[in-house]
Amino acid sequence: MDDYMSWIKLGFFLSVLFLLAAACSTSPKLESTEGNKVRLTLQVWGNPAEVKVYQRVLDAFEKENPNIEVKLVPVPGDQYEQKLLTQLQGSRGPDVFYSYEPTIARLIEAKQVQPLGEFLTSDASDVKAEDFPEGLWGPAKRDGEIYGITPDSNPMVMYYNKKVFKEAGVKTPQEYDDEGKWNWDAFEEVTSKLKAAGKQGYIAENWWAHWYSWVWSNGGRIFDEQGKYVLDHNEKGKEAFRFMYDMVSKGNAVYLGSLPKEQGADAMFMSNQVGMLAAGRWLEPLFSQNQNLDFDYIYWPSNTGKNEPVAIPVAYVAVNKNSPHLQEAMKLASFYVSVKGQEARLVEGGNAMGTLVAADESIMKKATIEHSSYLTEGRNRGHAHGSALAYDAQVPGLNSDITETMDLMFLGKQDAAATIEKLNQIISKAVK
Repeated sequence: MDDYMSWIKLGFFLSVLFLLAAACSTSPKLESTEGNKVRLTLQVWGNPAEVKVYQRVLDAFEKENPNIEVKLVPVPGDQYEQKLLTQLQGSRGPDVFYSYEPTIARLIEAKQVQPLGEFLTSDASDVKAEDFPEGLWGPAKRDGEIYGITPDSNPMVMYYNKKVFKEAGVKTPQEYDDEGKWNWDAFEEVTSKLKAAGKQGYIAENWWAHWYSWVWSNGGRIFDEQGKYVLDHNEKGKEAFRFMYDMVSKGNAVYLGSLPKEQGADAMFMSNQVGMLAAGRWLEPLFSQNQNLDFDYIYWPSNTGKNEPVAIPVAYVAVNKNSPHLQEAMKLASFYVSVKGQEARLVEGGNAMGTLVAADESIMKKATIEHSSYLTEGRNRGHAHGSALAYDAQVPGLNSDITETMDLMFLGKQDAAATIEKLNQIISKAVK
């Protein structure tokens, strides 16, 4: 709190009284509102179905904290990061906000997020830091301090449209998996047959969870278990880049970045234009509302004979260091990621999995998708962005540079070999 406001000089006597009162306090206390409600803002991304899920938590929070009102501020995903950075730089950002993994690294560097470690140890917090798996902290934990908390996890799975497969006369991924053959060859075979039937086989997207899931599914590495860059001499990793390039160049996959902006992956899937796409659980609420859509999950196809780690996108809930109501904002953040918060969002057909073991059991109890167990398996096996195996999120700006290079490959402007060479130069320079 001392970092963003200066003490008003009230005189030596009042200062001493203030310090004595603070010394007697054993935990942070919420500000006195003198009968007036504190009004906070929570900024999030998401489709309309996701926004309804977020609101459930705020309703539960306000019921337990009647002196606080929270306004939910949804922002389109493609505008989210830039708007948030602009708001915080201008000291007029939301009190509490969602953050992407690389974004929080930038905000920590800029000292724009409130440290949460001390608050999480206090009685005012609804959750403790030790309740969370260590592997999900990623760039939100630095030098022993915590700047953001994971409210949920979204292990990557592949969604497949059963109607598209049935009409094309193509065996489903689950049928391949039941035979122990859901690997890259099966993926190529399925997408080729869907393409021959006049459909798109798979939508390739250009962001970290896709690259890493493909690389790991081949037993490859971009970074090793110590966070050291190894792609330059990791043949399994290089092979994955060649496979991603080949799938798009051969037409087995269509690159989302090459399509008109109004042609989204979720819309194509729901209109039966494409057989498969990859995402976390965030698309489930939207897809489940479509009565004419019949879909299921399948684990990422593996070339090693076993299910390999998948990427686990996580959001971080962080607090604006310049919030005029820091204690209430931290209280909201802690409630949002607590067992109560996770259950409020996720039990009734949520858009993610929990990060707390105590919440996970109740959240998955009402799962309606036939093979939701793949989500659990992915969460147990996978890695968050900013972990050692996906270290780039720890380096501000590096993820954006990698994304720009990958975009050229997916657009066919450079092949896999040229892409790997450029990545060697970019990453080696950034992680010296």
